[in-house]
Amino acid sequence: MSHKRVPKRKAAIAVGSVAAIGAAALLLPNAMASQTDAAEDAAPKTLQATAASDLASQLEELLGDAFAGSYYDADKQQLIINVVEVEGDNNNVIIQAKKAGAAVREVENSVAELKAGAQTLKAEATIPGTAWSVDPRTNKIQVTADSTVTGANWDTIESTVQSLGTGMATIKKSAGTFKPLVEGGDAIFGGGARCSLGFNVATADGTPGFLTAGHCGVAAAEWSDAEGGAAIGTVEAATFPGDGDFALVKYDDPATVADSTVDVGGGQTVDILQAAEAEVGQQVFRMGSTTGLNDGEVTGLDATVNYPEGTVTGLIQTNVCAEPGDSGGSLFTQDGSAIGLTSGGSGDCTVGGETFFQPVTTALEAVGATLGAADAGAGEEAGAGEEAGAGEEAGAGEEAGAGEEAGVGEEAGAGEEAGAGEEAGAGEEAGLGEEVGGDELGGVDDQATEGVDDGTGLETEGH
Repeated sequence: MSHKRVPKRKAAIAVGSVAAIGAAALLLPNAMASQTDAAEDAAPKTLQATAASDLASQLEELLGDAFAGSYYDADKQQLIINVVEVEGDNNNVIIQAKKAGAAVREVENSVAELKAGAQTLKAEATIPGTAWSVDPRTNKIQVTADSTVTGANWDTIESTVQSLGTGMATIKKSAGTFKPLVEGGDAIFGGGARCSLGFNVATADGTPGFLTAGHCGVAAAEWSDAEGGAAIGTVEAATFPGDGDFALVKYDDPATVADSTVDVGGGQTVDILQAAEAEVGQQVFRMGSTTGLNDGEVTGLDATVNYPEGTVTGLIQTNVCAEPGDSGGSLFTQDGSAIGLTSGGSGDCTVGGETFFQPVTTALEAVGATLGAADAGAGEEAGAGEEAGAGEEAGAGEEAGAGEEAGVGEEAGAGEEAGAGEEAGAGEEAGLGEEVGGDELGGVDDQATEGVDDGTGLETEGH
């Protein structure tokens, strides 16, 4: 995430195709019309993930108690809607969902039943090292216990899952340990801890700030963009543990230019266009100061995680890897949607594991902030290769270092992370120059002036 102006290549967003049409157009005015054979046999629409998430939100409201969750089939590019039978409905909910463009699947467990099961787990099995979330693909609660859950604690979580009844929940063991991903090192620093900057925002009073993890915000009141350096921001609000894991940090200099971008390494950024809700099955990218750019998919929603420090609710569960120091980093999509802030998890980027993220939409609402910085730093000229402030790059992927200018005749992070002394991402530059999920996200050394589509939806442009 950039908070100062530096000349660099941009990774432009390949915006979704015509399938990502406006939400209003997806739900036809005659959605409540009488049943017809044509509606019954309607083929699901091909949708980009963001459009599918928008449609799912509308169908949840439209279908009411019949709605039992949804997920995105990335291979078919279809939205799958789960429905339960509603007495006296005469199959109308299925017709409504099909007419709107979704594929429909009838399931046993309603949203209310799944929520009740989660409440039982909370009341009877809130044990450090456990987590649970709703997986709409199985229509069950997905319960995970890490390596510390043994003996009587394991017996408790197992018996509680069994008490919910068959077909309501599954349980599995994780080889790692659930923990907030924070440690001493580089990126943004406070109180001896290292975290990652998530997304720049405009605060309620119009001044610039940024979001990061709440457990970072409660660890220190002031944060710097260089180890041992002067503070650049002060924590305005922080939540952890409890109903989320997010913090708002205000830049100390109100003239700071806080661009709505994610720094993905190698002097490249991705423009963030909006905040959006996560959808199970959706491909997401995560950027963090330790491991750089990695991708995966959303595997669960409304997750509860029982960290040693306390219980956190309302999170997104994914299979994107993360490691200590990645806390607070950006979770986003190929079309420029801000999805989450890295909270914690188990495992690492060698063996994998489970990871959890604070939804950005919830954090923004709680702190009264908005994405971007249209009104922040208005006194400075945007662009023109001019450095704002000390000429350092703050954020989620690289450090300009203490007193060292990034971007004067060279790209920040183009060889090593100054300040950390190491390149992020297992010995190579984190970002669009490293291989993610089998695809090469652009070449760091590619100086082409034409945009190059790398197959992921992230386009790399030259200077």
